[in-house]
Amino acid sequence: MSRLSDRVQAMALPMTIAMAKKSRALQEQGLDIISLSLGEPDFDTPDLAKAAGIQGIEQNFSHYMPVSGYNDVRDAVATKFLRDNHLTYGRNQIVVSTGAKQSIANLLMALINPGDEVIIPAPFWVSYNDLAEFCGGRVVSPVAGREQGFKITPSQLREALSPSTKVLIFSSPNNPSGAMYRQDELEALAAVLRDFPQVVVIADEIYEYLSYGEVPHYSFARIEGMYDRTATINGMSKGYAMTGWRLGFMGAPEWLAEACDKVQSQFTSGASSIAQRAAMAALLAGPEPIQYMVEAFKSRRERFLTALRSAHKLHVDTPPGAFYAYVDVRPYLDDRYPTSNDLVMYLLDHGVAGVPGEAFGTPGYIRFSYAASQSDLDRAAERIANALNAL
Repeated sequence: MSRLSDRVQAMALPMTIAMAKKSRALQEQGLDIISLSLGEPDFDTPDLAKAAGIQGIEQNFSHYMPVSGYNDVRDAVATKFLRDNHLTYGRNQIVVSTGAKQSIANLLMALINPGDEVIIPAPFWVSYNDLAEFCGGRVVSPVAGREQGFKITPSQLREALSPSTKVLIFSSPNNPSGAMYRQDELEALAAVLRDFPQVVVIADEIYEYLSYGEVPHYSFARIEGMYDRTATINGMSKGYAMTGWRLGFMGAPEWLAEACDKVQSQFTSGASSIAQRAAMAALLAGPEPIQYMVEAFKSRRERFLTALRSAHKLHVDTPPGAFYAYVDVRPYLDDRYPTSNDLVMYLLDHGVAGVPGEAFGTPGYIRFSYAASQSDLDRAAERIANALNAL
């Protein structure tokens, strides 16, 4: 008999982390591996946030705080939601957590009973499924491939919904594809959801600031009738290059925020006091101080994708958001490399680490992050193209 619980034994290490771990191990052996597997900005945290964190230390913000966050920090989150998303949340509707991942975990623990269905459209972020199943949920994943822009249609959503459906989770901009839902597309999905009033929507908007102008970002909770059944997730990791600070937040109906406060109180209590002070300064400053990052990512996107297209059979679309190239490698799959996972291992042998589409619910694709230096991206694209053209 194993000493570990069944649910932990059923849980896999996220493939993104597994590939990064494998890359580091090879690098430590002296191999020249360019890792494009993790979704982490390569920029430093903005100075204004660092200064606020230092000030928090000097002012002795080192004691327990309210579980859902300091009042002034939650007010800053509310200011951000109103300014950027046209959403009005009171202080009691906001929960600050140790990363957006904890916000999502809190919600699923607060909402899911064993056997409840959770709709997670593919491609999806790697942790959604495991978190839902850890809470006893049954995952239903309608697949949206490249042919439909990696976005599910209203008919797909309706087919996936049932009286047992409790939660819908989706991200826009999407990880791994970078796809973004237009306002009219979100309204069409909302029209379907009106026939299923029991469903709560978790709208993951962590990549909100990383959109490049082709599709305006629009929050699902803005749509008529959706505010009272939507939890809007965001955080500091992606837009503000604050991955190590571990600070996320959500805005939700008060009944749901109270439930998440209760869950969080039993796991971590409040998020880091110093990270909260840093986040407050960044949120109140708005997105303007980080525009240089957005412009850099946009420039890298164009150059990296152009270089990847020199792989003759590789299908490379331009994503409107996030910082990933989600490339269609199905033309390369054969008896030698029957899956995208096999092809990822082949590319790793040629010095580049990506993440296979199996991890995101869409086999036949590979995700490469362009949150890396331009020189690394140039070298990686050349290696990828040469390796694929040799097949």
